[in-house]
Amino acid sequence: MMGPIFAIVFFILVIVLVIRNVRVVPQATVYVVERLGAYHSTWETGLHFKIPIVDRIAKKISLKEQVMDFAPQPVITKDNVTMQIDTIVFYQVTDAKLYTYGVERPILAIESLTATTLRNIIGDMELDHTLTSRDVINTRITSSLDQATDKWGIKVNRVELKNIVPPRDIQEAMEKQMRAERERREAILRAEGEKRSQVLVAEGNKESQILNAEAEKQAAILRAEAVKEQKIREAQGEAEAIELVNKAAADALRMLNEAAPSDAVLTLKAYESFVKAADGKATKIIIPSNIQGMAGLAASLKELVTDK
Repeated sequence: MMGPIFAIVFFILVIVLVIRNVRVVPQATVYVVERLGAYHSTWETGLHFKIPIVDRIAKKISLKEQVMDFAPQPVITKDNVTMQIDTIVFYQVTDAKLYTYGVERPILAIESLTATTLRNIIGDMELDHTLTSRDVINTRITSSLDQATDKWGIKVNRVELKNIVPPRDIQEAMEKQMRAERERREAILRAEGEKRSQVLVAEGNKESQILNAEAEKQAAILRAEAVKEQKIREAQGEAEAIELVNKAAADALRMLNEAAPSDAVLTLKAYESFVKAADGKATKIIIPSNIQGMAGLAASLKELVTDK
C-alpha cells in the first residue's frame, strides 16, 4: 500500500522540481547563469532548464536602451564660475558577462565617471563658451564615457546636458543683457518697419504721380487727335465744297457751250458777272474793254432820256 503512494508523491515532487527549474527568457532580456559559483552561460530569449542546486541565475539583464537622470553636479569653469549641471545618460548593455562581473555597481560607476568627465571638460572652457557649446560638451562626454564603459559591457549612446545653472548674480546679468538685446532688436525692427513704410508711401506717391502724368499725357494726346481730326474734317468739307462749286461752274459752262449762245446772251452773262463783282467789297474792279464800251453807251442813253 505504501509503495504506490510513495511513487505518486515522488512523481509529484519531480514534476514540481522540473516546473520550478524551467525558465522562459523574454524578448530583449538575458540571464547570466552560474554553475557551482562560476560563470557558466548567458541564456537568451527562449526556454531553458536549470539544474537544481548546481545552477543559479546570477543576474537578469535588460538589453533595451536605458536612461539615467543624474543629480546636478557642481563644476567650475576656466574663469572660476561655479555652475550646477545635471546630465542625462542613454546607455545599453552589450555584454551581459562583462556587465555582471566587470564592475560592482555599474550605475554608480557611470554616474561618478560622468561627473569627473564633466568637470574636466568644463574646466577648460569659459562661462560664455560653456553656455553656447552644449553640442560640443555632449559629444565629448559621450566619447569619453563610451570608451571607459566598454570594458564593463556597456555602450553609452549619448549624453545630454539637461540644465546649466550659473550663479544668481550671473543669471541677473545675463537676463539684463538679454533684455537689452531684445530691446535693441525691437528698436531695429521698429525702425526698419517705419523705413519700409515710408518707402512704400513714397513709392505709392511716385506711382500715383506717374499714373496721373500718364493720364494727362493720354488726355492731351486724345485732345490733339480730336483737334487734328476736326481740322481734317473741316478741310475735307471745304475741299468738297470748293470741288462742288467748281463742278457746278464747269457744268454751267459746259451747258452754256452746248447751247451755242448768241452775242446778246454772252453780253447778258457779262453784265451779270459785272453786277456780282460790283456787289462785292473789292476796292478795285477791272472791267473788260468791251464792257466799258457798253457802259459808255448805257450812260449816253441815260443822259438822252434825261434831257428829253
